[in-house]
Amino acid sequence: MKAMLLILIAALAAAAPPGEKDGGSEKDGVIAAMNAYKVAMIHKDRVAMEKLLADELRYVHSSGKIETKADVLKFSSVTQDVVVYPDRSVRVYGQMATVTGSEDWVHPDATSKVLVLLVWKKGPGGWQMVAREATKRP
Repeated sequence: MKAMLLILIAALAAAAPPGEKDGGSEKDGVIAAMNAYKVAMIHKDRVAMEKLLADELRYVHSSGKIETKADVLKFSSVTQDVVVYPDRSVRVYGQMATVTGSEDWVHPDATSKVLVLLVWKKGPGGWQMVAREATKRP
């Protein structure tokens, strides 16, 4: 019985999604980058954002507006007080990761609720966002 249990545990560990076999350390790194991004957006921290956004960034808003890294660093969007991720799924594929789920951007007079797909890559300086696509939640 113990042998069968050990075989089952080994099979489940081998079947774990990429990045979760090592206890989720890569997944934790992506989540940390997401949290740093959230804080940097709220505080309009250009230095932090420079590190978190890849030079080839393509940032698509739910309105269809497309921005580059330089555009995002201008912080021309409406000011937000809070960014909440009510649900998110992180999948790591080697040096790349995807994050899907919801984002709620709480502004002084309203809340924007969107569904997002974010693509992150891991480089020498850590995880950087290379793409973001958002659509309004139904």
